[in-house]
Amino acid sequence: MGSIAIDGDVILYVGEVPEHFVCDAEIDGSGFVAMPGLVNAHTHSAMGVMRNLADDCTFEDWLFHKIIPAEGKLSEEDVYWGTLLGIAEMIKSGTTCFADMYLHMDSVAQAASETGIRANLSFGPITSNVRGKGLIVDNERLKTFTSRWNGSASGRIKTSMEIHSVYLYDEESITNAVSLAKELDLGIHIHISESDAELSMSEAKYGLSPVKAAHRFGVFDLPAIAAHCVKVDETDMEILKAMKVNPVHCPSSNLKLANGFAPVDRLTELGVNLCLGTDGSASNNNLNMFEEMHIAALIHKGYGKDPISMPAGRVIKMATENGAKALGFENTGRIQPGYKADIILIDVDKPHICPVHDIKSAAVYSFQAGDVDTVMVDGNLLLKKGELVGMDEGLIMSKVREIAGKL
Repeated sequence: MGSIAIDGDVILYVGEVPEHFVCDAEIDGSGFVAMPGLVNAHTHSAMGVMRNLADDCTFEDWLFHKIIPAEGKLSEEDVYWGTLLGIAEMIKSGTTCFADMYLHMDSVAQAASETGIRANLSFGPITSNVRGKGLIVDNERLKTFTSRWNGSASGRIKTSMEIHSVYLYDEESITNAVSLAKELDLGIHIHISESDAELSMSEAKYGLSPVKAAHRFGVFDLPAIAAHCVKVDETDMEILKAMKVNPVHCPSSNLKLANGFAPVDRLTELGVNLCLGTDGSASNNNLNMFEEMHIAALIHKGYGKDPISMPAGRVIKMATENGAKALGFENTGRIQPGYKADIILIDVDKPHICPVHDIKSAAVYSFQAGDVDTVMVDGNLLLKKGELVGMDEGLIMSKVREIAGKL
């Protein structure tokens, strides 16, 4: 029991609040648990427009024969509405910050800016030959995107460079992109070692695993968010540790596409900053970080036959503080004086939660997305009593249904 006092966008007191502190507004938290807002460290939020479009198929068929052709039909406006849908889903399920890489990233940034959520948004300057346009590193568009959005929305938006993967491109384009990222002082968001097919393609192309290739090409010279890291050997993991890479575990997507189990226990032993993400709704099929925490905590116990693997406290840290650090928001992810007021309230007066013997265990094993009552970012309410503030949920879903009709 206790109180949280907020001054502007920052947490001022936690627990005991001095009598001299006078508040302008008060939220009654009786019957609620306060948590740091969840951080989705890897997603493609606009892919919600393709939810359930390409299920029950191989990874290669999913990506090359279904998703990429569908993406070719998406306009900037489509991505804008798809991102709004993703943000609405994330806010309603307790996520206050996310890392995104996708198409038409100005539309993603516009949606994030308008809705009040916190985000690290990655622009991909390399045009992939998989989408039929040849390999080009577009320096000027990246510079324009960075100039427009980095630090915008009162600091809620940061920008990074997307390098989709090492297998889609070639060494020259990747090293040129890395040089540009260094020039602009940007971090890099990349898919790494997600599948057996990716591993085989990288080894055939470079004679190296994706981790070793990315390391040789300089990707890890910069702060890096490395999604998946499923097919990594001991040498790969030592590189991730040495270069302070931030791996993002996406258990639902990895399970659904049958890509395997990331070695999260070993990565944790090595002391890497392991984070948690949902991936996109075309391969998950939701952006529910409570579900992601639950699955992450369960599958490694079963796979490794170790009930102590992935304890609740570790999983929560992956989904909050670790993710915030990876995304460059080190002043959020905790409920602590001096940190940003990115806070969620969970209604625990529910039969499936009662009684709460251990709050951390309840958060991972019992809380559901629908239990989220209140969400704030920078002290601003984005969800009040389960209802979105300033977003027309019905309109967003109507627009997305129209978009889905052409896919």
